[in-house]
Amino acid sequence: MDIKQRIKTVLQEAEIYRSQGLIGEAHAKYENAASLIHSIEKLKNKENLLKAVSDKIQALDSTRKKVEKGPATPELSKKAQDLIKNLFTFSENKDEAAAALEGAVALAKFGQFDRALVELNELLEKESTRVDAAKNILRCHLASSSAEEAINQYHQWYSGDLFQSNQLEAVRGYLEDILTKKGLQVSLPLPVDVASSPDAEVTLEVEAQPEPEEEFLDITSIGITFDSGPRKGKMVEFDVNFQSGNMLSLIISKKDQVIIEGLKEGLKIKEIQFFSPIAIFNGSGMVASKTQIKTGPKQGDFCLDIRIVSS
Repeated sequence: MDIKQRIKTVLQEAEIYRSQGLIGEAHAKYENAASLIHSIEKLKNKENLLKAVSDKIQALDSTRKKVEKGPATPELSKKAQDLIKNLFTFSENKDEAAAALEGAVALAKFGQFDRALVELNELLEKESTRVDAAKNILRCHLASSSAEEAINQYHQWYSGDLFQSNQLEAVRGYLEDILTKKGLQVSLPLPVDVASSPDAEVTLEVEAQPEPEEEFLDITSIGITFDSGPRKGKMVEFDVNFQSGNMLSLIISKKDQVIIEGLKEGLKIKEIQFFSPIAIFNGSGMVASKTQIKTGPKQGDFCLDIRIVSS
């Protein structure tokens, strides 16, 4: 690769990091690009390129200062938060830990990340909810701060002794899949037992297969084929922001309100494509609720809950 192509590639990487909130990584890439530009004596528009990169670096510095000094995410009163938990906890006959997990996810969906993180971290202590709680903690970090915070959280768990190797590997694979879909190629360290086992990949694939009526695959995004509206006959892909068992929660931008206009509560969606880290499969689902978020960082957006009916 010649040096001009290297510059172009580094700038593209910097922009991907910047778009995902990885300020430190983006800053380093822009510095690298500036160094490469400096190294070419007779580069056309050299000064203009250096100024453009410098402006990008200054903008990143400004963003970092705003993040560090900015106000915290608006939090509702405890009474209002409790109401959200009661209204948006759908499953019945669950054990106490599973119900607590669903309640914490409900808080996260509506931008109440501080309390959601407290409750999810408490659920890490319980074997039955540890992996699901960890995945939703990562989702909270991705939604409320940046991919960098989620990556740092994984490294903290990796350095600790709370997770068993198979649990940590499930969390690692889940996060890497999300980051890859965001255009970020991040290599997270494998748990020791997994990294040292020559048959780890085969073993993990077998372990990841769910029991059909008890567990559900991790779903990172879904594709809905609409039979009416402006996207009739077309499949639209949506990221899954949170998951609790067979309940998927999507945060839909208010700009896309017209796309989901026909998705009414109780509607059965016959054609859904589900994307998970280990499989892509077709199935159907039912709209459990569609609510416009009234407060917090996602104010005006919609929370769409879809229950997996068949797969």
